[in-house]
Amino acid sequence: QVQLVESGGGLVQAGGSLRLSCAASGRIFSINAMGWYRQAPGKQRELVAIATSGGSANTADSVKGRFTISRDNAKNTVYLQMNSLKPEDTAVYYCAAEVEGYNYWGQGTQVTVSS
Repeated sequence: QVQLVESGGGLVQAGGSLRLSCAASGRIFSINAMGWYRQAPGKQRELVAIATSGGSANTADSVKGRFTISRDNAKNTVYLQMNSLKPEDTAVYYCAAEVEGYNYWGQGTQVTVSS
């Protein structure tokens, strides 16, 4: 079993910053990819950013230049630094990880950006 625990969400004014963290624990030998998705009310879940164990990363066009994903492989932790936040970034943010061929999800953390 693998657990993903997120932290760092909250309420922030437009233009502000937040940093999300997600730590994986459990029976883990290796984590291939870790990343973040988000789901706004009435919308489908969408990829925000993902980082592989090899060091490559992909970021959605909607957040490119504002959000940065990083990983600490020694701690099985992934971070999402979110700068210049906009009201349209408001969503529940979910951590995801691919661990030895299986996909796992965190419980989600709410990010609300006020205008």
